[in-house]
Amino acid sequence: MRFHYPRLLLVGGCWLLNSGVAHAQVGAAVSAEVPRLDELAPALTSASYLAQGEPEAPGVPAAAPPAAPDGEELDEVTVYGSGGYRRKNASSGTKTDTPILLTPQSIQVIPRQVIEDQGAIRLDEVVRNVSGVAPSSAVGGRVENLTIRGFAANQFQNGFLDNFFASRAFRETVNIERVEVVKGPASVLYGRAEPSGIVNIATKRPRDKPYYAVDFTAGSYSLYRPTLDFSGPLTEDGNLGYRLNLAYEDAGSFRERVQTSRVFFSPVLQWKIGPETTLTFEGEHLRDSRPLDRGLVAIGTAVADLPIGRFLGNPENLSFFNQTRLYAILDHRFNRELALRTALRYTAASERNSAGQANPNRLLSDNRTLSLSSFQGDQYYETYFLQNDLTWKFNTGSVGHTALLGFEFGKLYSKFTFDRTDGGLLDIFNPVYPVTFLQRAVSLGGTTRIDNFGIYLQDQISLFESLQLVLAGRFDNFNSEDINLLSGERTPTYAEAFSPRVGLLYQPAPTVSLFANFGQSFVPVTGISAAGTPFLPQRGTGYEVGAKADLAGGRLFANLALYKIAKTNILTSDLLNPGFSVQIGEQQSQGIEFDISGEILPGWNVIATYAYTDARISKDNDLAVGNPLNTVPRNSGSLWMTYRLQEGALQGLGIGLGVFAVSDRPGDLDNTFTLPGYTRTDAALYYTRDNFKSAINFKNLFDIRYFDGSQGRAIVVPGPPFAVQGTIGLQF
Repeated sequence: MRFHYPRLLLVGGCWLLNSGVAHAQVGAAVSAEVPRLDELAPALTSASYLAQGEPEAPGVPAAAPPAAPDGEELDEVTVYGSGGYRRKNASSGTKTDTPILLTPQSIQVIPRQVIEDQGAIRLDEVVRNVSGVAPSSAVGGRVENLTIRGFAANQFQNGFLDNFFASRAFRETVNIERVEVVKGPASVLYGRAEPSGIVNIATKRPRDKPYYAVDFTAGSYSLYRPTLDFSGPLTEDGNLGYRLNLAYEDAGSFRERVQTSRVFFSPVLQWKIGPETTLTFEGEHLRDSRPLDRGLVAIGTAVADLPIGRFLGNPENLSFFNQTRLYAILDHRFNRELALRTALRYTAASERNSAGQANPNRLLSDNRTLSLSSFQGDQYYETYFLQNDLTWKFNTGSVGHTALLGFEFGKLYSKFTFDRTDGGLLDIFNPVYPVTFLQRAVSLGGTTRIDNFGIYLQDQISLFESLQLVLAGRFDNFNSEDINLLSGERTPTYAEAFSPRVGLLYQPAPTVSLFANFGQSFVPVTGISAAGTPFLPQRGTGYEVGAKADLAGGRLFANLALYKIAKTNILTSDLLNPGFSVQIGEQQSQGIEFDISGEILPGWNVIATYAYTDARISKDNDLAVGNPLNTVPRNSGSLWMTYRLQEGALQGLGIGLGVFAVSDRPGDLDNTFTLPGYTRTDAALYYTRDNFKSAINFKNLFDIRYFDGSQGRAIVVPGPPFAVQGTIGLQF
């Protein structure tokens, strides 16, 4: 391509997470080797990189025209990307496309090539390639819940908050161009968010030249998945382009009686109105059906010794999920110093249960009878967001500035209605289906409305050639109202917060940078204290120091970071007023992380990570101080490598090998049981010739028994056993 905390309610066996909006621009990372590109990139405005995506293969244009170093405007520059695992730029950390080497914060980018090489069709398979990122639960086998540095991770798509309201099913990966993971508090640019960091997905954009790709994947447990990716210009002058991604999936599961089906399509239309103006329309629609699957249970201090596929519920009862996302993004550059980006997003999502779904409550004292409740009903979510970012590059004397002024406004609405029936019992060692529920139905229902407004200012300051300073601040205003549809009770929430960030980066050499940063986050909290006063937002405070380096002539990139995060204003029981809460709870996380990615030699790509994470409770009235946070491993790491022959009769033949290791983790905050550590091995074989490609991926090669996460003693998420997945495809 060419340059020119949510409130958490367990309702109907489903976690409803109510959140405001946080936006970020997703820019195109530039992977090409261009002289002085790192010096030119900061001059590029955020609008110039309007989520253009990166090249997916060598020879695909990758960048827009930067300004010439001498101040003269370049009419057009075409930069050709090298593909692979190395990415030089990311926009999620600053909302201005900036070289990662020059960003005073830990940022990792997982490009499309990694997703394809690993045969990843779920987001949790993608982000395991980043240090300190781990799965925590799967919301009934439907959604990827992730943690970063011990705390929950907020997910975004093209800069819009994605995992609350708008997403109630596994994220589709067919239209993902890359995934950017930003570590540490990010509220200064993204609004209400956990202090852990964010996962930001950039979707594919139209190509300048015709491109057609058709793939078919089949695998273990009756997996069948055809996909399509078409793109190119619609007019002779190339000013109007399109992209269309389609996916259909029909699959069984290693989980007994679990059958899933999904259809996804995503059209993109991009209009180059003029040399400096681009208007992009993007849509997505997903239909997904699957049973609610809460996994296994714990007995004593460990997960129950049950077959990994044992289903503990009513497998015949399905959830039908429909989701639509619509984007409109206007990108205009007034001149080489000033640019504006305006983005709108609308989402609508609904979920319907075909019949009463069984949700586990607790295991009875005989350690074999599971108590369940049945939920039947509907959920609906709707969001509207507007975002504006104005980027201005200027100088004050010898000091250079890249200033960002932005605001965002969001409206969110949700509604649920359920009938709950209790009294279901299931023998976990000898289950009989379907489960019978004995008690009468109890109706539940509620709505939530949220208005959220934020305004922020950031300045990236070049004090000297080797010294960079980032100063930023944001003010947020949050209003919400929950209404109980049965009682009519209304619960309003109002919150204001200022979130600052300071970052400093020093380059002792052109290929090495040392950095430090400080930032704060906030999350509104619903409810009032015994005194009748509303709760303050949860606050997070993070400190980070680290080093980054380009290695092997720029083919490899390494990041080392040490951090400490404290989270305060957590609700805990009021000991003087039973039934009420006080905000004295605290949690903290500290650790060290290392990531390296890129190309060791031509055709030999690698991603390696390690994380030491010490996340624990530091103050609480209910939980023991010092308890490690649940599902967070103390040690974790990964190594993934691929090699493809570059010449000769076997050119295009390749092999991949990966190891993913996780230490023991507590299964709940009380630390009553443990999820065992594991080492999982994956492998792959590839062959590509002309327009034909094929791959065989071997997942969990040695068929180890492991668990991805948990939501307590009654909900433990098992990891998949050994599976084979084959893909063939044609590209034109």
